[in-house]
Amino acid sequence: MNTNKNSYTLIYAIVMVVVVALLLALVSGGLKETQNENVALDKKKQILSSLRIDLKDQDAAALYEKYIVKELVLNSNGDITSEERGKAFGIDVLKENAKALEQRELPLYVAEVDGKTKYIITVRGAGLWGPIWGYIALDDDKNTVYGTYFSHASETPGLGAEIATSDFQNRFVGKHILNDAKEFVSIAVMKAGKFAEGKEQIDAISGGTITSKGVEAMLLKSIGQYQEFFKKQ
Repeated sequence: MNTNKNSYTLIYAIVMVVVVALLLALVSGGLKETQNENVALDKKKQILSSLRIDLKDQDAAALYEKYIVKELVLNSNGDITSEERGKAFGIDVLKENAKALEQRELPLYVAEVDGKTKYIITVRGAGLWGPIWGYIALDDDKNTVYGTYFSHASETPGLGAEIATSDFQNRFVGKHILNDAKEFVSIAVMKAGKFAEGKEQIDAISGGTITSKGVEAMLLKSIGQYQEFFKKQ
């Protein structure tokens, strides 16, 4: 073949593209299992973080098995539809939130910490620039916040991104999601000097008001889905 012809260059380019694509596909396929394991491990770390468990130099997978005693799947009526290990963990909350409430599968994690039961709810919402998410752990009274974990995709460093810091997350510890009449009202996130009527509150992030209010809306919507279950317990 005449290597000076345009046809040679075209054929050579096509062959190289096909070869590279096949190699990338093989590498991606070979790494997929490892990638999935890493995603699952990170999710377990996030859940454990909402329980205020120190993960430094610890086996997160082993700690998860130790502390998380049940993984429940609920419907909007508060009925348990599955207790199969792994099913709740595998639920894509983003996809479930796109469904009508009565069609959703709601994951709930039950933990035992120092002999006391904790309920962990997955929360997901919107910040200023993108999605925010996390977990909130409640004491056995289904009212008092034991711990939280929040993260984000693209909030502003030093402002909205502060929701991922322990300083912000610890503000929720000890707060209550029910009012004095035992009605669900969630927790308000307010600017300094502002007050929410009929519910407990924490201080918003200075300069990160929109992200802070996004956390407030996320908690109200996400936790609210579980109230029928908590009423039955």
